[in-house]
Amino acid sequence: MDNEQKLKDLVKQKYSEIALQDKATNAASCCGAGGCSTEVYNIMGDDYTHLEGYHADADLGLGCGLPTEFAQIRPGDTVIDLGSGAGNDCFVARAQTGATGKVIGIDFTEAMIEKARANADKLGFNNVEFRLGDIENIPVAGSVADVIVSNCVLNLVPNKRKVMSEIFRVLKTGGHFSISDIVLTGTLPPNLRQAAEMYAGCVSGAVMKEDYLAAIEEAGFDSVTLQKEKPIIIPDDILKNYLNADELASFKSNPPSIYSITVFGKKPACCTPGSGCC
Repeated sequence: MDNEQKLKDLVKQKYSEIALQDKATNAASCCGAGGCSTEVYNIMGDDYTHLEGYHADADLGLGCGLPTEFAQIRPGDTVIDLGSGAGNDCFVARAQTGATGKVIGIDFTEAMIEKARANADKLGFNNVEFRLGDIENIPVAGSVADVIVSNCVLNLVPNKRKVMSEIFRVLKTGGHFSISDIVLTGTLPPNLRQAAEMYAGCVSGAVMKEDYLAAIEEAGFDSVTLQKEKPIIIPDDILKNYLNADELASFKSNPPSIYSITVFGKKPACCTPGSGCC
């Protein structure tokens, strides 16, 4: 438990620093907040600029996919974004829900919540709200959301199974999620796995792909589908901070072991976890 809290404190510190910088500064500085490398936060991101609802001020370049593009959001839906940052995915989701829908962003970093609320006020959105909270204990009542999205956030949470159970609780019966995240298909070198900085950059916090998908199914979801998958290539200037020459050569000689996935899951119409009713 102490180690889990230390990891959470690390993430909160780093993302508080990032919230106070613009996207260009994050992309140009070491790890987005100073101190280790030039690319660890932005090597994974996809381009949002073609999506309706995109607002540059809300895009800090911290994602690893485009979950809102795959989330099948309909007008009038209630959408929750876990780890909402400066509001990027929330504003894209709002363009799809329209004025009759509702979007709730959850983030445990005070500076991010403040930035997101300022962006929402500037845009004049009265159906987008941001709540401070830990996604292991989502500050929302049960059976509220039609859709849940999240972009490269579960890697930052030590207890991923707890988050999956919370997603199940908060979704309405028949509701679904679309989540982009980082998974592994091979073993990371020990120095990468142990690096706290790489944890805050979403890499060393990754779990094996099969374990990630198993956690989703164990939570009670069905129709689990991979909507997108792409390899993540970590540049040499980052790897050299953690691996010696032999370790680097070995790591690069093997097929990519780090992937960004976007995964879909649905809360069944008749089941609770473990009931077997379906």
